[in-house]
Amino acid sequence: NQEEIETSNWYENIAEKLKENLNENAWDGKWYKRAFADNGDIYGSMENEECKIDSIAQSWSVISGAGDIEKKESAMKSLENHLVDNENGLIKLLDPAFDKSKLEPGYIKSYIPGVRENGGQYTHAAVWSIIAEAILGDGNKAVEWYKMINPIEHARTKEAANKYKVEPYVIAADIYGESNLAGRGGWTWYTGSSSWMYVAGIKYILGLRIENGFLSLKPSIPSEWKEYNLKYKNNNSIYNIKVENPNGKTNGVSKFIVNDKEIEDKKLRLSNTCGIYNIIVIM
Repeated sequence: NQEEIETSNWYENIAEKLKENLNENAWDGKWYKRAFADNGDIYGSMENEECKIDSIAQSWSVISGAGDIEKKESAMKSLENHLVDNENGLIKLLDPAFDKSKLEPGYIKSYIPGVRENGGQYTHAAVWSIIAEAILGDGNKAVEWYKMINPIEHARTKEAANKYKVEPYVIAADIYGESNLAGRGGWTWYTGSSSWMYVAGIKYILGLRIENGFLSLKPSIPSEWKEYNLKYKNNNSIYNIKVENPNGKTNGVSKFIVNDKEIEDKKLRLSNTCGIYNIIVIM
């Protein structure tokens, strides 16, 4: 009805205004600032001694769709340069950690530098950075980071397992990021982070999208992957999906074929009846 349309337009205008203000006032030159405190302090600015950059603002500039194209690519490059620790296999939440500066972010400063949210890996945010890379279409980086923070990768050798110290078969909420504790796992069996890890792998890397009653594929994979298979069951229907990547692409779908028939709009309405659908997706 008319009232709902007016309400919808009102919110869309607010969102557009917010987007403009964020790109103008929250941009720090190479990445997005994290927060403005009531006293005027800015978090996540290169002018800071501590907390120069925070990962969440960079990832969500992409996930939300609010970032300007060139800014979000620069933001994610800055995230990689400042927060991805390849040696210890983790993606930090922020850097440098809070310690002695005037900034007072609250309880996270009570953790020693590099522990939990204070400059360690907070796994929710690490997974968001992977999702952001997948949305940007960089399947090589998305899968590289996905493998890097996979707990099993922290137990490949006895030396690595002794450093990680926690179970390698469940997700840890956090991994310590500094000094002699760097690479040590924190609070494990963390269902929030494991859920996001699952979403990142299935929806954003393998690309299985179930939206508004339709099935589609939006892969973001390494260029060296030649093909992979998915099996999806919905009610009594089974969808056997084969994704082929003959040209070494990292994203995009050129053909969507269901039971030998090509579908132009590259999506299939889910069936409520019993059926078997053999889907070939060519990138």
